[in-house]
Amino acid sequence: MDHFELQRRLKASGFYQGDIDGDMGAATMDAISAFLNNGRVDVPQSWSKARRVLAAKQLVCRNDGIEVGKVDGLNGPQTEFAFEVYAHRRGTGPSPVIPARNVDPPAAEPAGAKPVWPRQADVEAFYGAVGANQVRLALPFPMKLAWDPSKSVNAITLHQKVHDSAKRCFERIADAYDPAARKTTGIELFGGSLNVRKMRGGDRWSMHSWGIAIDFDPARNGLHSNRSNARLAQPDCEAFWRIWEDEGWVSLGRARDFDWMHVQASRL
Repeated sequence: MDHFELQRRLKASGFYQGDIDGDMGAATMDAISAFLNNGRVDVPQSWSKARRVLAAKQLVCRNDGIEVGKVDGLNGPQTEFAFEVYAHRRGTGPSPVIPARNVDPPAAEPAGAKPVWPRQADVEAFYGAVGANQVRLALPFPMKLAWDPSKSVNAITLHQKVHDSAKRCFERIADAYDPAARKTTGIELFGGSLNVRKMRGGDRWSMHSWGIAIDFDPARNGLHSNRSNARLAQPDCEAFWRIWEDEGWVSLGRARDFDWMHVQASRL
């Protein structure tokens, strides 16, 4: 969604009366403030102009029934996917949907998977209700928030049943990758864990909804990434994935060659 489209939507909603010129000037920013206020979005004084503009675009998506997560002006994976959905609906972008996400994959186990965790179809029976039974995992090394690297992440939220397993993985990752290697590979960039939402590209609950999935470096390992372009598909990340697979976690990238940011404590 570009600035021109945002102005068009603000004008159609009666918040903006100026020209559609893509200029985020005073008139447009006044319209954005009114639009966010009307949408009951709390906008702290500390938010930059760019963050307010992005929040307005998020609110446009939310008003159109597109799941965008919290309207916070931060460009995380859910926001990027929401913009893809918006563009597709407007006829200006390809379909972001991955049809296979709406069906159970074949029963064959992906290479490296151990039968430690339930299959995706059985996660509710094993883990309980979405969003329940969550605990905090203190990380053995600081991570950075992927969409705001100025913020450090020292603990993440996960389901209590996967806490100890994830703790062992992160401790082994800390031993295998020094700070420079974690930066180079993107392992230090945290893209999310617990997030009660539907799958991007599908209409079933995401594994994140149970706090049994973790994303790393989403900008370089997005939903539509594959072995040819995903950073985490490179040889220097092999040890990273082996650590998770030793605990039975499954990489969607290694198993199905998309969404290379994602590892989950459930089998396909």
